[in-house]
Order: sequence, then C-alpha cells, then structure tokens
Amino acid sequence: MTAILRPLQPSDRAAWHPLWEAYQRFYEVAIPPETTDLTWNRFHDPDEPMHALGALDDDGRLVGIVHAIFHRSCWLPQWTCYLQDLYVENSQRGLGTGAALIDAVADLARANGAGRLYWMTHETNATARRLYDKIAERSGFIQYRKAL
Repeated sequence: MTAILRPLQPSDRAAWHPLWEAYQRFYEVAIPPETTDLTWNRFHDPDEPMHALGALDDDGRLVGIVHAIFHRSCWLPQWTCYLQDLYVENSQRGLGTGAALIDAVADLARANGAGRLYWMTHETNATARRLYDKIAERSGFIQYRKAL
C-alpha cells in the first residue's frame, strides 16, 4: 500500500473520529466530547499552532492520523514541534504508514522553521527507569527526537 498523506480538512471529521476514539481506547482514556470538538476546531483555526494529518489507503479511506503542536522552547531559538498523537488502524500496521505520518510531520516542522520534532511513547528501558523512578513520577512515556 502507498498511503496518500495530507492535512485533514473539516469535511474529514466523520472519518477522523473513529480513529481518534480507537486511539483513546488504546491509551485507556476518555476525552470529553466538548474537548474533542474544541481540538478538531483548533486543527482548522489558522491562529492555532495545531495540525492534523491523515493517511489514506488506495481506496481513499482514512487509515491513520497524526496530530502535531508547535510551541516555543527555552532550549532552542526556533519553534519546537510535538507529535502528540499517532494512530494507524491495526490492518495497516507494518506497512510503513506510521513512519510515513512521522515523516510528514517532520516535513511540516521543517516547513514551519522548527528546530526539533519530538514525541513520547511507552518504553521499557529498565536501566534508565531505575534512576527516573527515584527522582520523578513516572508517566509511562519516553521522549524521542528527530533531527530536522
């Protein structure tokens, strides 16, 4: 499969919503509908630093989503891009769709002058966790960075 990647449009809401719900089930969270509505509207507000991209399969069906947020950093003079949410349908996993969505966010970050792209995910780094568990509350997420 060769995914078609593009920014999500307001008309994509009905296709996006089931993927957004599946993502929440995966992380065992329930985001209130009014927050989901607000988030969706922010994706389409040019004054908001939030973006939503989608991956469509060969039939034009939305099979993956990614959300990105731009913010300032005390560590860099440029914008920083946080890839907050990434979800690909089970049937599409292992086909490169997730990597393609990450690359699309990296392209978006470069185009917007970001100096870093990062994201977090569950990890099992036992050596580092021993230290982190002593000095901080564990969130279950590890930060990743992609050179831009």
